[in-house]
Amino acid sequence: MSLTIDTGTDELLCHIEDRVATITLNRPEKRNALSDNLTPALRQVLLDLDTRQDVGCLVITGAGSAFCAGGDIGGMGAGNADPDAPKPTIQERTRALQHKHDTLTPRLFEHSKPTIAALPGVAAGAGFCIALACDIRIAAASAFVTTAYRNIGFSGDYGGSWLLNQLVGPAKTKELFYTARRVQSDEALALGIFNQVVPDEDFLTETMNLAKHIASGPPIALGYMKENINAATGCDLRASLNMEADRLMRCASTKDHKEAVAAFMAKRTPVFTGR
Repeated sequence: MSLTIDTGTDELLCHIEDRVATITLNRPEKRNALSDNLTPALRQVLLDLDTRQDVGCLVITGAGSAFCAGGDIGGMGAGNADPDAPKPTIQERTRALQHKHDTLTPRLFEHSKPTIAALPGVAAGAGFCIALACDIRIAAASAFVTTAYRNIGFSGDYGGSWLLNQLVGPAKTKELFYTARRVQSDEALALGIFNQVVPDEDFLTETMNLAKHIASGPPIALGYMKENINAATGCDLRASLNMEADRLMRCASTKDHKEAVAAFMAKRTPVFTGR
């Protein structure tokens, strides 16, 4: 059974099937560049899906042959609609962008559900950051990524400098920011930016196979796994050990743990309910 979610705009699509929520950036004529309609809708749908019990995994992808080309360059530099209106100060513009950052990148990075970025093609700039904020990235063989910021005289946004650094280290991150060169799928896989690269013709099937497998897992345990791993980037070993002990004991009291043990003893597939 498939359920369509109303996002408030045709520029962002969402449907749920087999406990997988697929979010599709839907501006193929603009290579799914972000917009004043698409981006707020994405923020809201991430929030709405966070507590849904019928969702075990999120897939974010793009319509057509691209994932997301980042900001819509054609709309940059347009200035205020009213030329007589007072221009915001740099401090006001900074606070506005900080709010946009805070309500998207952490919301995705810390989402309660496992998240997959599925790249049918290019992810650039802020689009690349959205992919990096997901837990796993699966890409078609023809896909590539680029930081892209230098090409428009920008330094970077939406957490790319931190997120990419976690995967490839500061030296490679600086190289990719300074040059904005294209990183093709085979190199992205070797660097650890992509988790999996599949032939273009198998892209949709392999993406859904991965998402459904994750979505069939124990929701509480998967959520704690994500918390443990995210926290490990900013704490020492002992703090990680303490957090793991707490979360594992919480898992031990769940019905899902008892179901997993019973299924193991009976040599059957467990059925998890998130309780």
